[in-house]
Amino acid sequence: MSVHDQFWSASVEELKRGYIENEHEYLCLLCGETVEKGIIFPVDDVLYDAQRYMRHHIEKEHESVFDHLSKLDKRLTGLSDHQTSLLRLFYQGKNDNEVQKTMGIGSASTIRNHRFALKEKERQAKVYLTMMELLRESDKQTSFSASGSVKNNKPAKESQDSALPATEKEVAELVSKYFPEGTDGPLASFPRKHKHRLFVLEQITQRFDPEHIYNEKEVNAVLEEIYADHVTLRRYLIDYALLNRKPDGSQYWVNDREQEESQMDRKQELKQMYKEVKTEAGVYQIKNTKNDKVFVTSSRNLKTMNGRKFMLQHGSHTNRELQKEWNEFGPEAFEFEVLEVLEIKDVPYFDEAEELEKLEDKWLEKLTPYGERGYNKEKKRK
Repeated sequence: MSVHDQFWSASVEELKRGYIENEHEYLCLLCGETVEKGIIFPVDDVLYDAQRYMRHHIEKEHESVFDHLSKLDKRLTGLSDHQTSLLRLFYQGKNDNEVQKTMGIGSASTIRNHRFALKEKERQAKVYLTMMELLRESDKQTSFSASGSVKNNKPAKESQDSALPATEKEVAELVSKYFPEGTDGPLASFPRKHKHRLFVLEQITQRFDPEHIYNEKEVNAVLEEIYADHVTLRRYLIDYALLNRKPDGSQYWVNDREQEESQMDRKQELKQMYKEVKTEAGVYQIKNTKNDKVFVTSSRNLKTMNGRKFMLQHGSHTNRELQKEWNEFGPEAFEFEVLEVLEIKDVPYFDEAEELEKLEDKWLEKLTPYGERGYNKEKKRK
């Protein structure tokens, strides 16, 4: 699961603290940084366990979870720029008079009205979240997905196979009930029971050529001959993993169960290999291929470069100029490239953080990514 997916599937409590706990590591939901369990991290002569170090990372890299979330694109927060500015000031502990003076709007009573409007929005959000939770619990067989479709909670081929009719008599009864003209004919009604529904969908899948890639119009044409509500059929075929499709809906194809299981095994294998690979610290650049401007930075785990991409995609990268041009030129205009991996020396008093900073300074001096050449701000020298 990508950082993006884990961000949206996290609970409110996990989002509030900014990270989730996995079996072997803590994962920052804000940028994708991972901290391996069982390791002690020295910071300014203080030793931190993995969980405390993750909290330190969030404070150092993101200031706070609130600050990061408040910088997300308005399409994600549902807040206007004006409302976000108010929330930031309230979070800073300013009273109504101070907020009014800072923003230069209306009067203290105007700010009170804004407070009321935001509290009203909070109450509406609670009602909506409660309704969504009840919707998820309303059917033990199904759950409501982010796309608005109904997904089968039973994972697997085993659970689906066990739901299919077991005897010839059961099959004949279902065919007679739902396909009175035979399984090549129209569907009389769409079943409500999971067991019957799966049987019907399996029969409908047989009408698709497993070697053919369909577009949506072709899929609809097949389904319209079967049942008037072809949209419902298409949705359930996807949700029951009988048909697969591209995210943009441009292509559909019959799901190959054996191939799917093989791919799942491969994913687990790759995941295990990923965990076993030792993390590397180093310096990398984000390059705008349209104007050759670069942003140079370092990381104690170069695997987390994708986390920076995640921040840019969500409009929350701390470098505002880089974020602005990412929005302007689009993700395809940018390349991520490792410039140099830090050599870890097995010598006493080796300070990885200090050596990484020196390595970053070396590349900043070499590339001078300032002004028209890049997005970095020159460091203030002590």
